[in-house]
Amino acid sequence: MDWIKTINNAIAYMEDHLSDEITLADIAGSVDLSAFHFQRAFTLMTGMTPAEYLRKRRLSQAGADLSDSDEKVIDIAFKYCYDSPESFTKAFSRFHGCTPMQARKGSPVQFMNRYTVRITIEGGSIMEYKIEKWEAMDLLVHAKEFHPETSDAEIPKFWDEYYADEKYRKIPGYLGVCAQQKNGEETFLYGIGCRACDVEGVPDGFEIIHLPEYEWAVFTCRGPMPDAIQMMWEKVYKEWLPAADYELIPDYDIENYLPGDSSSKDYISEICIPVRRKN
Repeated sequence: MDWIKTINNAIAYMEDHLSDEITLADIAGSVDLSAFHFQRAFTLMTGMTPAEYLRKRRLSQAGADLSDSDEKVIDIAFKYCYDSPESFTKAFSRFHGCTPMQARKGSPVQFMNRYTVRITIEGGSIMEYKIEKWEAMDLLVHAKEFHPETSDAEIPKFWDEYYADEKYRKIPGYLGVCAQQKNGEETFLYGIGCRACDVEGVPDGFEIIHLPEYEWAVFTCRGPMPDAIQMMWEKVYKEWLPAADYELIPDYDIENYLPGDSSSKDYISEICIPVRRKN
């Protein structure tokens, strides 16, 4: 998959539907990705979520409409998918620093151009990784469904809950596993746990996730959590995937938290993603 082209195609879809009610699943489906993988890729490559991009571009266009046309404020509010003039005025004022009526009378408004994603070559960045063939395996996880738009805040809480519960804490929790949903829904499954062979049976509150045989790209992250692993995810999508001889298989991915002090500058963790050679 050409990630640069895919994200630009998604941006084109959003630009064509600034006046339409579209969901994250609609945008992801337009480029044949799950909501989870699209949300992650878009956010890492642009620095904002798809919802933020849509909101800012709609408000930007609304500002231009108010400055350059005689359309009523209420019509512009509904045009850019706001339920009421009140909610539109509140969002407009936060973005532009003035009310819609002030913009109509000549107050300056903000403008955000349409994004275009490109590869920028910047020297000096070293990524430590290896490609490994793994046989099919079972993981034992305590899992929960998350929505991509809120998962960044909710998953750290999920980890806190895991270690606060005596029942769960007895199971080694060194893997964080994202499992792409295949039923067309916007949510994805995220689990905390270990290899199933580490534990006898399936304890209450846990389930088995079966991973097929894949080649995996394993990236070494050095430094304190969560910054080190977050920085590596950004490098994977912005630097490695666009230039590598491999492409991501959008199925599962794993974060492996190795023993040690996770706040240390020398702490080691890993990001593992299934890949295949590009044709």
